[in-house]
Amino acid sequence: MSYSTVMGESWKEQTLLNIVRLRYVDAPVFLDVSSVISSYTLEGQVDLRGNFAGGGAPNSQSLGGYGRYTDKPTISYTPLSGERFSKSLLQPIPPVAVFSMIQAGYPADFILRATVRGMNGRYNRATGVNLRPADAGFEQLAAAMRRIQQSQALGMRIERREGQDVTLLFFKGSAEPGLHRDIDTLMQLLDLEPPLDEINLTYGAVPRNRQELAVQTRSMLEILIEFADGIDVPAEHISSGRTYPGTLQRLSEVGDNTPLAAIHAGPQRPDQAYAEVRYKDTWYWIEDTDVRSKRAFSFMMMFFSLAETGTTPQMPVITVGAN
Repeated sequence: MSYSTVMGESWKEQTLLNIVRLRYVDAPVFLDVSSVISSYTLEGQVDLRGNFAGGGAPNSQSLGGYGRYTDKPTISYTPLSGERFSKSLLQPIPPVAVFSMIQAGYPADFILRATVRGMNGRYNRATGVNLRPADAGFEQLAAAMRRIQQSQALGMRIERREGQDVTLLFFKGSAEPGLHRDIDTLMQLLDLEPPLDEINLTYGAVPRNRQELAVQTRSMLEILIEFADGIDVPAEHISSGRTYPGTLQRLSEVGDNTPLAAIHAGPQRPDQAYAEVRYKDTWYWIEDTDVRSKRAFSFMMMFFSLAETGTTPQMPVITVGAN
């Protein structure tokens, strides 16, 4: 259990550190734990001695004990590079994985803001060199999708057609007038038309017809950059040229929304933090009492699993040898 706890904490710290590195235009470095080998030895010994002498000589007794526990862990780390790096960080997350998370109950508005570039020509905000605000319609459709999700009116199924799996979205109508308005708004913003149970989900910028939802998803690296853009970096780091103005510094310029997660920075180590790292001369952390940011950070770490494509990677092997 101790290994599991430490590996989980180190995963959080590594992810947060790479988010900070990206904000300072530094190259991210990821290490995977490939194996954990622990060899331990437990030894014990108890001695009881007595000496009984006659002729008036004094008797003597002695009691002794000895114990030793030795634990020798060996942890192997593998740098993420080559094909695994390109698949895990550079390839877009499959749209079906994004909507599977929405179907599982994760907030649709957050999931869409974090993982989607655009849907049927309605584009999300972009950071970095392609800086642009989100389309007004994108924020509107993300909010409508969340309300539809909360009404349990969004469905998804996978069918086998012509030897391929096809993912279909559908909306289950009800007597609620507000739900009908949200579905109508969504259909209008995405330029979709009935039937509502035959909306084909695919990856792309432009739909082939009005029964298709073409989604451009982000890669894991783009998601990390989006989180990095919202770090509340010290003002002197921007003025000195160490980093660029982010979401918090551009609010009045391009009308950005709030950051995906509140990541603070300061010269002193925080007292209580959900995750904390030190980068050069500054500490960066997420408050342990900030449930919204903790949830967003946890979702982002789950996106790493969604970004895995192709062959499932070998999970870490834990070997415990006892003597």
